[in-house]
Amino acid sequence: MARKHKSKRKHEPEEERPTRELDPETQRGIVAVLLFAAAALLFLSFLQIAGTLGVAIDHYAQLLFGWDRFLLPLLCILVGATSMFPDRGRFSTWNYLGILFFFLSFNALLNLLTAIPSTGPGQPTMLVGGYIGQFLGTILPNLIGFWGAIVVVCALLVVAVMLVFNTSLRGMIGFHTHITGRFGEMLHRGEMKRVMIEPAREEEEADEEPAEEISIDEAVDDVEDEDEEEETEAKKPLFRSKPLVDAERAQPEKALTIKKIRKMAIPLDLLEYRVNNANSGDVNRNMEIIYRTFEQFNIPVEMGDTATGPTVTQYTLRPAQGVKLARIIGLQNDLALALAAHPIRIEAPIPGKSLVGIEVPNQTIATVSLRDLMESKSFKARTNNTAIPLGKDVSGATWSAALEKMPHLLVAGATGSGKSVCLNTIIISLLYENGPDELKFIMVDPKRVEMKQFEGIPHLLIPPITKADDTVNALKWTVREMERRLDVLSKFGARDITSYNEKAEEKMPKIVVVIDELADLMSSSGREVEGTIVRIAQMARAVGIHLILATQRPSVDVITGVIKANFPARIAFAVASLMDSRTILDCAGAEKLLGRGDMLYTSAEMSKPKRLQGAYLSDAEIERVVAFLKKEGTPEYNHAITETARTGTVLDDGDDGDPLLDEAIQAIIQAGRASTSLLQRRLKIGYGRAARVMDLLEERGVIGPGEGAKPREVLVTEWPPAGSDDEIPTAQADLDEAAEMDGSDEEDDKIDPDGFPEQPRLPTREEV
Repeated sequence: MARKHKSKRKHEPEEERPTRELDPETQRGIVAVLLFAAAALLFLSFLQIAGTLGVAIDHYAQLLFGWDRFLLPLLCILVGATSMFPDRGRFSTWNYLGILFFFLSFNALLNLLTAIPSTGPGQPTMLVGGYIGQFLGTILPNLIGFWGAIVVVCALLVVAVMLVFNTSLRGMIGFHTHITGRFGEMLHRGEMKRVMIEPAREEEEADEEPAEEISIDEAVDDVEDEDEEEETEAKKPLFRSKPLVDAERAQPEKALTIKKIRKMAIPLDLLEYRVNNANSGDVNRNMEIIYRTFEQFNIPVEMGDTATGPTVTQYTLRPAQGVKLARIIGLQNDLALALAAHPIRIEAPIPGKSLVGIEVPNQTIATVSLRDLMESKSFKARTNNTAIPLGKDVSGATWSAALEKMPHLLVAGATGSGKSVCLNTIIISLLYENGPDELKFIMVDPKRVEMKQFEGIPHLLIPPITKADDTVNALKWTVREMERRLDVLSKFGARDITSYNEKAEEKMPKIVVVIDELADLMSSSGREVEGTIVRIAQMARAVGIHLILATQRPSVDVITGVIKANFPARIAFAVASLMDSRTILDCAGAEKLLGRGDMLYTSAEMSKPKRLQGAYLSDAEIERVVAFLKKEGTPEYNHAITETARTGTVLDDGDDGDPLLDEAIQAIIQAGRASTSLLQRRLKIGYGRAARVMDLLEERGVIGPGEGAKPREVLVTEWPPAGSDDEIPTAQADLDEAAEMDGSDEEDDKIDPDGFPEQPRLPTREEV
């Protein structure tokens, strides 16, 4: 049999050596340096200080582009900057087409304007638009005349600007109006001196904003929102039944204000790129040891290929016909002894293959970075914005999973196995993919140290919760919010939140509830916590509410059967015993993991758990991302989430009414329509409170019922209504009071108990 083995070993593929691929960031840096150098060379050439080559470049650039040649260095700098910072905006094909149209139209316009002879016939001695401008500047006047050519060229110039900046005609007009208005306002207020003194600070703030998010349409929308807010402040109602807010709640109400937050493009440069290859040792020697070990126990096998991953190297083999897999699995300890490696994990069979995999720990473990996962082709090809990069498998391929398909996730493992780092990578990846108006977080951190670093980001609905009572209230709030969303989807006729947001005017953000330590909650409020978690897990998938639970004590009293049945997606890190592995995954394997991010992932779509090496995320990387988000926006907390639960709709304070109800009625009467987004802008309140106010207005008959995504009908024309109880007593009340006083004693009619003179008698009911 040894002779047979040697003959087959000749045809085995050689070990694939790891190749050092060029870092994508390095490639982009090289392109940026070359473009910057080209810009500098062009600029020096145009100044005639670049030698003979510079003179030639200037000559031909002048012939081709004319005066526009001075824009070429700026164009090279712009393209180089976008190449160096791709996450802040990239040029698309339409942008390049707009640049081409700009040069054609602008050069043609220059040629047309300078080609008008002042006295007598003749042509100008120099074409300021170059040959590019002469091409259109000569053909168009012959076809449609001079003024027709001016119209066509100006139209092309406007189209070019729209393509370059990806904006609309309305946006261009509004942006021009906004700029001129702001300039005049600064002159009127005397602010030009301050602007001239502090130009550097404003330029730095402008540079920090993502380039792809700066659009003229958004500037116009912001101007409209500011005008609406100023109009609301100028038209506050004169009468109010009670103050807007109490003194104690003035600050929380201020924190609940919501404004339209654009999607934040977080640069990937905030994350570190780690290049660290794994060392699997002598692969051929290990294959020989595995083959001889099976040969000693009379198990004929045929060795296959090897795959080196970040943590382990998988050796595949094909057992001979008639060999039971139980015999191979039973040799696990013998293989560990022969290879001098522990622990050994045997995957029999490999899903989708007629092979058995033997996973041997590497001598040197490679560190997987989150940035490496997010820059992989498989992650970039994701189809939704809730994809989570989990890690790399035993072959080095990137694995990711969509939170929408899970739709809830259970993470368990012993202390120090990588559980908290896994939660951080999930949160950071979701922050990269979603803006604050698309996804909200509710974070529960009984340990008070893990989630504290995320406090202050605009994606939070409430600061990280540390108390068990507040956690129970937050879960109950989530249940009621789930029920409210289900009612909205039912009335709208949508099956899930994705289809609803595609058609509805008022979008609903996804909500992710992250609980870092489930065991602490189950020990203090087990019945309430388990009931709310199970109900959310069963019904919240359609409305965009997801749960991520983590625990370091995977026992049956923490991960109960009911919870496990509703969490098909699970991640198991290294645990102490086989029993713990079965509690998490319903199978063995987690007790053989190595720790430090080594995990087994399973979902409803998988027949067997998949071994992955999770990404490592340092505290410094998290701090940089959090600092970036804090600069981009402020959180809008809803403190009603952790307050004592009440029946009915959840999303507001107050018992039967709202302090802003009168102001809301005035706002919708002035606007002539009613919608949640209108109340958010006019009253500066959050989405939850605006939805609650809409429900109150419908209950009191101020607005009509909802009709899908259309604004609601306003049923009143003035407020307070004429003859209401708050202003004038009713005639019936006057009659009742008069009749009551008429039936009193004569002595009481003359002198009242306080000794005051006799009061005139009010008319009786009959007299009236």
